Amino acid sequence: MATGFFWDERTFWHAGGNYAGTLPLGGLVQPLAAGGLPESAETKRRFKNLMDVTGLSAALSMQSAPAASREELLRVHPRSYLDAFKAASDGGGGELGHHAPFTRDGYEIAALSAGLATQAVRAVLSGELDNAYSLSRPPGHHCEPDKPMGFCLLANIAIAVEAALAEGRATRVVILDWDVHHGNGSEAAFYDRDDVLTISLHQEGNYPLQTGKLADRGAGKGCGFNLNLPLPAGMGHEGYLHAIDTVVIPKITAFKPDLVIVACGYDCAAPDPLGSMLAMAKTFGAMTARIKQTAEALCGGKLVVVHEGGYSETYVPFCGHAVMVALSGSDIHAPDPMEAALTARQPNPRVLAFQKELIDDMAKTAGV
Repeated sequence: MATGFFWDERTFWHAGGNYAGTLPLGGLVQPLAAGGLPESAETKRRFKNLMDVTGLSAALSMQSAPAASREELLRVHPRSYLDAFKAASDGGGGELGHHAPFTRDGYEIAALSAGLATQAVRAVLSGELDNAYSLSRPPGHHCEPDKPMGFCLLANIAIAVEAALAEGRATRVVILDWDVHHGNGSEAAFYDRDDVLTISLHQEGNYPLQTGKLADRGAGKGCGFNLNLPLPAGMGHEGYLHAIDTVVIPKITAFKPDLVIVACGYDCAAPDPLGSMLAMAKTFGAMTARIKQTAEALCGGKLVVVHEGGYSETYVPFCGHAVMVALSGSDIHAPDPMEAALTARQPNPRVLAFQKELIDDMAKTAGV
């Protein structure tokens, strides 16, 4: 089993621009750890460091990749946006959307982040790797073609998918997003398409406020190929697995993809400051194991996981480690230091029964 892990130190140097204080950033000035935004380098750096310390990194194919090319970016983003982004980046940074600031070199770092995801997909579809993880930063699942938002500057996954389709490596792709926030960017990129199935499990009414409704199912020939599951606050381990087992896997199975991509946000973990869910490290491991098994049954195991949100610097590393253990089949585990405390906070049987009933009702409405 060959599992790839795509990362690059340069992506850890992305910073929050006008949120980061007066220090001139960019070039060879490494940002401070906090970076001015909840979306900081530390969650990602500590994730990789934990794998180094446990020895899991040595069992993976650790790689970098070239930045996404202009041609690859243009398949998703209009020239006008890319030109404005590049000009602002060269001029010292700025903010072109909603909560998506950047400093000098922001354009180049974002293109590298997209390149990591694109190369991870390419390596899996070519057979070089069985599956892969892309530690992409800045994240991408909120970035719409012409509108950056929510810390996202380029649509990393959409760029990777369009490259795979254009190169003839795939014809049908699933994007499964379990970030706590709605994957509005991926939805916008493929809303009227029937060759890409987009599924988003997210906390209802979190971010963005006006998107991610169950009734939003696609348009034109894409009708029925977009599925939103707006989950109530407090959804825990068993609730997430129920959604995966009863809604997500049947939907993916019916679609028969050539490739499955997971937009993997860790902000539905209980300790996360930007979510109100109760997922645990083992939740992410279990969801990954289930999706991996589904991909093995449908498309030769072609599965790529791309990093999105997650803002607890101490807990994201354990969630990510659990995902990598499931992807690689390794027996190198990092025991969750908060498992006992978080288990005690899980929904009681009565609340869990309500959650499962709600998910079942959404599945019926969506025709699953």
